[in-house]
Amino acid sequence: MTQQARLGQFTHPSWLTALGTTFGYIAILLAMFVLLFVIPYGIFLLFAPV
Repeated sequence: MTQQARLGQFTHPSWLTALGTTFGYIAILLAMFVLLFVIPYGIFLLFAPV
């Protein structure tokens, strides 16, 4: 098997994988931020004494 034939089997667009991974991490961090900070702050504002 030649070098060109071995490299030809890797046709997956790696930049698309990198972008998907990046946006996935951003989505997870955003969800954690909302769950850990925004929702508790909203509950605090809802039940805080005036």
